[in-house]
Amino acid sequence: MTVWDDLVGQQRVSDQLAAAARDADALVTAAAAGAPPPTASKMTHAWLFTGPPGAGRNQAARAFAAALQCVSPDRALGGSPGCGFCDGCHTALIGTHADVSTITAVGAMILVRDMRDTVRKSFTAPANGRWQVILVEEAERLNESSANAVLKAVEEPASRTVWLLCAPSVEDVLPTIRSRCRHLNLSTPSVDAVADLLVRREGIEPDVAAAAARATQGHVDRARRLATDPAARERRAAVLKLPLRVEDIGSALKAAQELVDAAAEDAKQLAEQRDTKETDELKAALGAAQGGRLPRGTASVVKDLEDMQKRRRTRTQRDSLDVALTDLTSFYRDVLALQLGSRVAIANAEDALERLARGNSPESTLRRLEAIAACRDALDRNVTPLLAVEAMTMALRAG
Repeated sequence: MTVWDDLVGQQRVSDQLAAAARDADALVTAAAAGAPPPTASKMTHAWLFTGPPGAGRNQAARAFAAALQCVSPDRALGGSPGCGFCDGCHTALIGTHADVSTITAVGAMILVRDMRDTVRKSFTAPANGRWQVILVEEAERLNESSANAVLKAVEEPASRTVWLLCAPSVEDVLPTIRSRCRHLNLSTPSVDAVADLLVRREGIEPDVAAAAARATQGHVDRARRLATDPAARERRAAVLKLPLRVEDIGSALKAAQELVDAAAEDAKQLAEQRDTKETDELKAALGAAQGGRLPRGTASVVKDLEDMQKRRRTRTQRDSLDVALTDLTSFYRDVLALQLGSRVAIANAEDALERLARGNSPESTLRRLEAIAACRDALDRNVTPLLAVEAMTMALRAG
């Protein structure tokens, strides 16, 4: 198994990254031997990975990071970096490599304070790896200050530092940053390719894998969760019943409350164990005995951690709501496809599809799709989730 095996339907991108990793390996080997660097190299110091949700932007970037850190002895025998088994590959893939730093949005944005230490680290030599790799997930969430910090680091990088930025599209990144990056665009993998991955790598039954891949329309991570987590399937089934539950104002408001409560509960479950572990580890690092008081002057550090965890819980709740809105969008898209007699493959197998398609016009279905999009926009603008979802369910009721 190589590091590229999880990149579903991205053969072109995998080939480009593998070639760059080979040239990067040659650069490091030549430098260690005191030889001149190769004259023509496909390696560069900054990369921008774009593509639709679920295409595997972060997975591609992390696979490339692993290939850059590969220490397999097979490289000396002509093997390509990125074996997937050596210590360099393994630790980079699971996120514990000392020279692979990952930055992601804790809240709605990546703040400059979240970037400061990483930018400083980017100017240092690798501690024990072959490259200093900085992976920025959701680069579209860089605010003005943090984006400017990244720009300064990308403009004048250290010789053994590589920046990997991930975003939905090139327009989501500052022109001054993207002009200094090599751009790789990933495409949405086919439903069959995702189903095949779930069968091969997760041991999922073929019919369950096919249903999950079809329901998520090629979104690899969501398909994996849907296929392996019964609770995720139950939540999705509850969301897809919502279109039939908004027949009057009371039921529309109740459905909105239940949707928001379910997202909050999901976020709470994800946060509880992680937050407790982080807090205990920080207190131990600060020298507090178990159950004892913190040393003087360290309370502010714990307060900063608690603030970060609060931002992360809010973000997790909004992400959970976004998954529900994605499922609703696919449902009404299927309704519209039936109404227009489209040959587009149907993602959902719900009995309500035919009923809603017969009882409503295509125009009302389009208005409902617009209401879901408006709810998404409201959540992005930090509107209170309940208000945004209530406005959406009332619009779904009106049609």
